[in-house]
Order: sequence, then C-alpha cells, then structure tokens
Amino acid sequence: MTAGILSRIPLLAKWSGRMIQIKTPHEIELMRASGLVTAGALAAVKAAVRPGVTTGELDAIAEDHIRSQGAVPNFLGYHGFTGTICASINHEIVHGIPDPDRRLAEGDNISIDCGAILQGWHSDSAVTVTVGEPSAEDAALLDVTERSMWAGLAKAIAGGRLTDISAAVERTITAEAHPYGIVDRYGGHGIGTEMHQDPHVLNYGRPGRGPKLVPGLTLAIEPMVTVGDPATVELDDGWTVITKDGSRAAHFEHTVAITPEGPWVLTAEDGGVAGLAPFGITPRT
Repeated sequence: MTAGILSRIPLLAKWSGRMIQIKTPHEIELMRASGLVTAGALAAVKAAVRPGVTTGELDAIAEDHIRSQGAVPNFLGYHGFTGTICASINHEIVHGIPDPDRRLAEGDNISIDCGAILQGWHSDSAVTVTVGEPSAEDAALLDVTERSMWAGLAKAIAGGRLTDISAAVERTITAEAHPYGIVDRYGGHGIGTEMHQDPHVLNYGRPGRGPKLVPGLTLAIEPMVTVGDPATVELDDGWTVITKDGSRAAHFEHTVAITPEGPWVLTAEDGGVAGLAPFGITPRT
C-alpha cells in the first residue's frame, strides 16, 4: 500500500528533521517471517484469479491465509480501509476496495496489494496479473513495471543514496520506446513497526540524493506505471486512485532490507534471487 504496532523503542537515524527507523539483524529476521506470510497470501490470491471470481472472494482468501499463519492483515481497518487487500482493476492504479459483487472478466488486469503484521512487524507487497491471456500491450506494461521494481531493489545497497533507487526505477521505464507514465507523488516508503514510515520513496528523480542507505533500513519499493497519461483522480470512496484518461495501469511492490551482504527482498519467497540475478546481485536468502 502506498505512503502501528510498536514492539520496542526503535533505533532511529535522523535525516532532514525526520527520524528513520533502523532495524537490528534480529528484527530483520522477524520482518522476513512477516514477509513470507504476505508472499504466501499473494500467491494464494494469484492462484484464485479467474473470470467470474469476485474481489471480495480474493480478499477473503488473503485474510484466511494471513490469519492461518498467526498474523493479522495490516490493511484491514487502516484509516478505515475495509479490505485485507487492495484490488485495483484496469484503470485503477492503487487502493481499490474489495467488493463481494465485483467480478473479474477475461482480459482484466488486477493489481493486488497485500500486507501482514507478525509479532509486531509489517510487510507489504503487490503484483499485477491479467485474467486469462494478456494482450501484447498489457504484457508489455506489466513487464516494464515489474522490471523497474527490480531495478530499484538492486540499488538498495549500503553506501548508496535513497534516490539511487528512484532513478533506477525511472531509467527502466523511460528507456522503453512506448512513453509510459510514472504516477506522480505516489511511491514507496519505509516500513517496520508501522506500515508507513519515513522515508518516502519516489519512482523518479536524480540519483545521489536523500538519506544514505545503511544496513538495517527497510523499504517498500513500488512503481506505479500507466500506458497513457499518469495524471490521477481519487474516487469519491476516498481510496481508489484511477488514471484520469482511463488508460490502464500496473503496480508491483516488494519489501526489502538493506544488509551488509546486499539487498534482501523480504516479501519474495526466494529472497530476491531470481529478480536480482539480471543485475549480478546474489541476495541473502
């Protein structure tokens, strides 16, 4: 989910007047356990995506999985949100509310955003999938959005700067021949004992700026990309964000920890091995 439960007095680093939570190695292990719960919930929801299924049914699958693992959904009740997942279809970018009467149809794209709290630690991840076979345009949109996320994750390296991640996401998207839109203002965030923490992570910008990336920093990286104009409108429900021109959008997200050994993708079942391999990075697993 774009930008708590406290288990301790957190170690904080100060940057530009803001306090950024830094986790110990043990706390990152706890976040990994939370991340695997979220990964399992997303896998269960993806497996259930088909024509005729309702977004309410998908929501129930996610909630059942999370609770079966001894965790609780972190979206449910968040500022009044009524779902365990965000279910955003086609021109909906993020924060779509699950609905027991809304059914998926062949050719729909659905972005599924999900998170869990386990032992007081949050995780957050999202994926966009097509119902049935994707069109060439949809396949390309999903591909570039996911690749841009992995490019950003590959820059989650100690010693770098926050906007190294932002710039890597942007470069991947703007390198395409198609003029994809990068959604303004919405982006990733710090995460830990709360779902949303500083710093905010934009999906565009010049590298070498912002707080230094240090071991113990955990971030949710989440590009949101549109086929057309990236201008947005928030619906009257107070949550759902759509493209103003009605063009389709995609959204991918993973939670990552910066460690001395490199990025550890906490919400990827393999820790990020497959996604980071094209960048020559072998993450901790």
